[in-house]
Amino acid sequence: MNRGFQSFGVLMMIVVLAMMVGGSLADAQNLPGGMLVGRVVDAQLGSPLEYANVVLYDSESNEQITGATTNNDGLFRLMGVRPGIYRLEVSFMGYYPTTVDTVRVTSPDEGIRMGTIELERAVLMMEGVDVTSDKPAVEFKIDKKVINVSKHYTATSGTAVDVLENVPSVTVDVEGNVTLRGSTNFTLLIDGRPTVLEPDDALQQIPANAIENIEIITNPSVKYDPSGIAGIINIVMKKQRSQGTNGIANVNVGLDDKYGADFLLNHRMEKFNVYVGANYNDAAYPGSITLENRTTSGDTTSYINSSGDMRWHRRFYGLRGGIDMYLSPGDILSLSGRYGGRDMENTAERDYDEWTVPGDTHSLYTSETGMDRGGNYYSLNTDYTHTFGVKEHNLKGHVMLSKRSGDEESTTELVDEDGIITYGAITREKGPSNRLRANLDYALPLLTTNVFEAGYQASISRTTDSTEMFEYDTLTGEYEFRPQFSHAIEYDDRIHSLYGLYKGEWGDVGYQGGIRGEYTYRLIELLGEDESFTIDRWDYFPTAHLSYQLPAEHEIMASYTRRIHRPRGWELEPFETWMDAYNVRVGNPTLAPEYINSYELGYQKHFGRNFLSLEGYYRETENKIERVRSVYDENVILHSVENVGTDYSFGAEAMLDWSLLKWLNVSLTGDIYDYRIEGTLYDEDFSRSSFNWNTRVNTTFKITVSTRLQLNTIYYSPSVSSQGRREGFFATNAALRQDLWNKKLSATLQLRNIFSTARHEFTSEGSNFYSYTEFSRKSPVVMFTLTFNFNRYRPERERGENGEEFEEEVIF
Repeated sequence: MNRGFQSFGVLMMIVVLAMMVGGSLADAQNLPGGMLVGRVVDAQLGSPLEYANVVLYDSESNEQITGATTNNDGLFRLMGVRPGIYRLEVSFMGYYPTTVDTVRVTSPDEGIRMGTIELERAVLMMEGVDVTSDKPAVEFKIDKKVINVSKHYTATSGTAVDVLENVPSVTVDVEGNVTLRGSTNFTLLIDGRPTVLEPDDALQQIPANAIENIEIITNPSVKYDPSGIAGIINIVMKKQRSQGTNGIANVNVGLDDKYGADFLLNHRMEKFNVYVGANYNDAAYPGSITLENRTTSGDTTSYINSSGDMRWHRRFYGLRGGIDMYLSPGDILSLSGRYGGRDMENTAERDYDEWTVPGDTHSLYTSETGMDRGGNYYSLNTDYTHTFGVKEHNLKGHVMLSKRSGDEESTTELVDEDGIITYGAITREKGPSNRLRANLDYALPLLTTNVFEAGYQASISRTTDSTEMFEYDTLTGEYEFRPQFSHAIEYDDRIHSLYGLYKGEWGDVGYQGGIRGEYTYRLIELLGEDESFTIDRWDYFPTAHLSYQLPAEHEIMASYTRRIHRPRGWELEPFETWMDAYNVRVGNPTLAPEYINSYELGYQKHFGRNFLSLEGYYRETENKIERVRSVYDENVILHSVENVGTDYSFGAEAMLDWSLLKWLNVSLTGDIYDYRIEGTLYDEDFSRSSFNWNTRVNTTFKITVSTRLQLNTIYYSPSVSSQGRREGFFATNAALRQDLWNKKLSATLQLRNIFSTARHEFTSEGSNFYSYTEFSRKSPVVMFTLTFNFNRYRPERERGENGEEFEEEVIF
């Protein structure tokens, strides 16, 4: 399926949607009656109430004329209302119902705006206990999955990575590397803004206790930056909305030198809201590693086997704060900032056995390696929102200024049986990065339920990276500078974007179509070497979304998006960098960006307190970028990156959230997909495929009103790449949570990887090399967390989109 055909198909979809919009106008004129349109919101929060019931009665006979439920924006539309006088009743579970007594329809083609209808929250109190219902661990919206972090007890003392282990569409390996539907190329947002750090670094740093929820958006609309071929992961941090001063704090400690703490304080008045938070985390993860390498040159085959102990040590700290100023009923100004630092160490001591065939002499020695990577970062944000009388009619502006520093030092020493250093190398990398990003978004309601949106985005960044290498001189015993492996490179990136989006409803059909155009300018300069590379290109990204509301809370959704992954960092560096004694990497500045065409079809069904979601997807990635290996020298592997061809993924996801009993909830998710990659590598055609699947079972036992026990099991099947295969693994986790003193204090005990079954095994091979790696971390991991809640802090994560409060259900 070529790009031209796909673009033509998408443009045709947009044309069809435009025809539907035009058709809806004509149909509205020909309906045997008028139309009532309105919006239902939470009176306190102003947030929309989805699935609220709206019923229209005849004022004289009390006969029900028609009815509807609100959509995810709280909107409703009643069609075919004949002239007359009516009574409108609006209700929603957990809220007091409201009635509009006199609704006059005077002509058969009249369109009446009911405006915004507010419902007051009703909470049943019983001996000082709020009797409400548990919020599900995962909620499915029309365009995203929302993970309610507070319900993932097994990740309480961990980070965002630990939460994502239990999330549909996401895979996390033993090292904590995150993939979204099998791809590491996704966009990470924090509170809807791009992160200053690399996604994996940021996710490893954010404490789970500081997160309100996590949004997974696999087919974003044109409003979002199209970078990240797999989609978007948005981390929504906690921020209190209730009046007064309140806060929450967490302290955790674990075996093998693990400890941390975080807090959030919030003060809200009528005209402003101020918050400040901080976190610190220090965690060590001991483990073991085994490697087997084989290279062939001519008639000689060289072997290296090694095994030993490793230790990962990560320290993070962060500060965040902000103020929201309510300047007028239609104007909100927000100022916020973040500052933090990180220090990640990885040390290993391994015993080596090296030999060649032909030959029978074995060389035995020890390798001592270390990697230390760290730096500081900050970001400053300004947001302004102006509403033009109607909530959907607004103008939003955002500006973010950010900077990060990055220092990395890698050390390798080979020591023979007599304790003499036979080889040593030190590699140092530095890379400050500055970025300015600005957005302007405008939304205009049209007709009754339609909205036109448009916006502009600018992203300007400059990064300077330098690499230095020092090699051990066995004669002098000193490390000597090696200029041939030392370089400096500067990146100047500028991306300007414009988008237009039209969305609305036509009966039970919701539709949305848009297109985004992006201009990219990138200049890569090798400082002092008179060499540069330039990218000057326009790209276009269409999207289309459809939904159809069936009776009895059934819903079908379909979508198409086109996204991009632009290579960056060392992938573009055209020089050699030694990683250790046996591995060298080199980038490729001529890499073309990856383009993905993604199609999804979904179905959702609510039945009582239970929920079923089914989703099918097809993805095609053009110019697939893969990290490939080849032989650099005897026992030395060269790591590089290439556009190897095209890959295809065709699969399905399912989730069942089932409350079997009042005290037992089971959440079952599964993902199966067929993966295929085809292309050319080193002038040879290749094709590889694998059938992949993973499943998660999360079981929560409500032992008492204040006690929860949670067990979850995760399995990932094997998977392939252009040159390698990752083996499958599974893990079992458990957590026990006890609330005390009316939830002012909570204690959580966690055990992760209880049976020590989670491990990483990867095999890579080509025509003249073979490489096998296996490593695992010491387990089980045991953590204990205390959570302090003062002044009845109730974060937004304990509220639904509709504002309803969700707490622990009373067991009768």
